[in-house]
Amino acid sequence: MRRIHLFVTAILLVTVNTGATFEDKGYSVGDYAIDFKLKNVDGKMVSMSDYRNAKGIVVIFTCNTCPYSKIYEDRIIAINNKYAGQGFPVIAINPNDPARQPGDSFDLMQQRAKDKGFTFPYLVDETQKVTKTYGATRTPHVFLLKKENNKYRVAYIGAIDNNHKSAADASEKYLENAIEALKAGKKVSNDFTKAIGCTIKWKEA
Repeated sequence: MRRIHLFVTAILLVTVNTGATFEDKGYSVGDYAIDFKLKNVDGKMVSMSDYRNAKGIVVIFTCNTCPYSKIYEDRIIAINNKYAGQGFPVIAINPNDPARQPGDSFDLMQQRAKDKGFTFPYLVDETQKVTKTYGATRTPHVFLLKKENNKYRVAYIGAIDNNHKSAADASEKYLENAIEALKAGKKVSNDFTKAIGCTIKWKEA
């Protein structure tokens, strides 16, 4: 019994240190995603229910500071510009704790959005509850949602494409292929890929 007690204690300590819990397993493809309401860089609150005419939503966890996120910013802007008008807008969420990563403060989020000319909401997850609910672990991390009967079902999880270094050299555009499949009324054939990027900076206990 003592060994079991020590084992459980060790696991709990690891759980506290990483900022995750057993309940924070996140979504799998096919799950329904609950709505959220988070503050945008313009100070307004944004939720998925605001997008009444959307056919789906591209939720991307990203940030100011991660080199991978910076590399993908232009691609995220291009995806939103291409698909928002077709019913699949982007919502970007910054999951990082600014106490651990000062470059991800709300003020600097506002500046980044302005400098890059973001054409989509850039929300801050101050409590990190939404991030844990989704199960995001990296920046960037994509969750493509399909609207079904006024609910959102997860259709794809993972990376934007297969070449973080160069958009031109990406031979597999995972996210765009998934959106095109949904537009055509088809099931996403490759619905899960590994997200490549920086680890999320969780709040310290």
